Amino acid sequence: MTKFTDLGLDQSLLDAVSDLGFEKPSEVQEKAIPILLEDETDLVALAQTGTGKTAAFGFPLIQKIDSNSRTTQGLILSPTRELCLQITNELKLYSKYEKNVNVVAIYGGASITDQARQIKRGAQIVVATPGRMKDMINRGLVNITKIDYCVLDEADEMLNMGFFEDIKDILSNTPDEKSTWLFSATMPREVSIIAKKFMHSPKEITVGAKNSGASTVQHEYYQVSGRDRYPALKRLADTNPGIFSVVFCRTKRDTQRVAEMLIEDGYNAGALHGDLSQNQRDLVMNSFRKKQIQMLVATDVAARGIDVDDVTHVINYQLPDEIETYTHRSGRTGRAGKSGISMVLVTRSETRKIRAIENKINQKFILKTIPTGMEICEIQLYHLANKIKDAEINEEIESYLPAINDVFAGIEREELIKKIVSAEFTRFYNYYNKAKDLNSSSSDRGERGERRERGQRGGEVPTSGSVRYFINVGEKDDYDWMSLKDFIRETANLGKEDVFKVDVKESFSFFNTDASVTEQVLSTFTEFKVDGRFVNVEVSKNPGGGRRGGGGRRFGGGGGRDRGRDRDRSGGRNKRRDGGSSQGGGGTFSGKRRSKKRNTDFF
Repeated sequence: MTKFTDLGLDQSLLDAVSDLGFEKPSEVQEKAIPILLEDETDLVALAQTGTGKTAAFGFPLIQKIDSNSRTTQGLILSPTRELCLQITNELKLYSKYEKNVNVVAIYGGASITDQARQIKRGAQIVVATPGRMKDMINRGLVNITKIDYCVLDEADEMLNMGFFEDIKDILSNTPDEKSTWLFSATMPREVSIIAKKFMHSPKEITVGAKNSGASTVQHEYYQVSGRDRYPALKRLADTNPGIFSVVFCRTKRDTQRVAEMLIEDGYNAGALHGDLSQNQRDLVMNSFRKKQIQMLVATDVAARGIDVDDVTHVINYQLPDEIETYTHRSGRTGRAGKSGISMVLVTRSETRKIRAIENKINQKFILKTIPTGMEICEIQLYHLANKIKDAEINEEIESYLPAINDVFAGIEREELIKKIVSAEFTRFYNYYNKAKDLNSSSSDRGERGERRERGQRGGEVPTSGSVRYFINVGEKDDYDWMSLKDFIRETANLGKEDVFKVDVKESFSFFNTDASVTEQVLSTFTEFKVDGRFVNVEVSKNPGGGRRGGGGRRFGGGGGRDRGRDRDRSGGRNKRRDGGSSQGGGGTFSGKRRSKKRNTDFF
């Protein structure tokens, strides 16, 4: 196994690596760092977002600059203010044991004179957005004519955002003999033009297949009618109470509208788009990083500054126009070695776009069906039971227990449990009871009805088709969809493709196999223990297929109003909400809403 000590880094940088808790380099770091340290060369590195590209160019850049000189020697261009600041902060952490290394960020929305003053004091490395950098060059506030290294980070995103001419102008102000390092997730035509015009025989490294998606991301799509898009989004949310997601819309107006509807329906949601002020965007992003916002609705341009490792789901409320944009969207999850889910809501006419994306990213999409109301209730019920079981006891209630015990006197244990659960569950059940099927295909609905008739937990075992199982382990047991799939497959001695549609919840999970191996699966997990704990597998009561989603709605309250939204507002809202008038974009806006609602912690 390759270690950072094998890459040729100075001891001061290795000490910083140790402080940061990095144990082994990622693939792009392992490939790029030795090349950049050994040679003065140009480099094209193709790797997905979230694979550790900042360290891949950051460590070599810090090691190669002359910290005793105040001249600007390295320029890093990045697409957004947020990413610019993040790169700057990371480079400062990498160089904490280097003397006199100064890294300055320059970006729009902040004082240009203050930024110019910081550079004048001496900045060996400048991290900049293209627009602000070009402005400072034109004003004579920065000198990049003597730089030795230029890094184009997220090059495809910068060009997608319309910075092609700015980048060309900026690079024209740099010396020909510099080294240029280009890092990109994809290689569209504009990136190739930049590489050919400003780079000399660059070396190339590729992590994964060129233009492919990350292997840690599972891609799913759900076919719905256009008017059911929003209700489908809510159901995907309610299927997993622990969601931490980015929801992508095509326009700023749709982004604000969807965020506002989610907030009104009781979800911890926020909007991120170009009509927000910089201060509002900062508030929203801070709330998202702290997980106060769990469903961030964003446009593609605004989301390009999002770099959060724990995003569980990316939900494509609408597909983007460009396939490369989908690659960047899905790259917001499955980062830093973790697994993630990218979900797409499509109408029947849009399914052809799924095939085009599959061909581009070299990965298959799984067709899934929107969960039924009863399937959502089942998941939420288990989640509520586990939340009650794991709740920490507040000792302050001790003095109230005698009176509480009097209230519960005469109620049997089993009946008391039913009452406690029902107090929260009934309103949720009433909302989803008899809720309509949102899947647009009648054949899907027929198959789901057939599966419901033949599968009951503890009842007759299905003998044909696909079988859905319940297993009593989940995220709390350190499983994700990849590791749980491997565990089941290896334990039951199944083939690589025999386990599918694995949906991992907080303390339990679901998975599917073909009915032909059902007896093998159930017999394997009879009286089966891991570390002294029984691992139980049963045929699910609602075996309607592999759902995967996330949730925001709590059991308590909101049912009646939400039901009306499902029925009347799925195709849009009669009353237009202007993005500027009601926004806090999520952070401030949702905070106002939250103060009028019940507690927003999820069950």
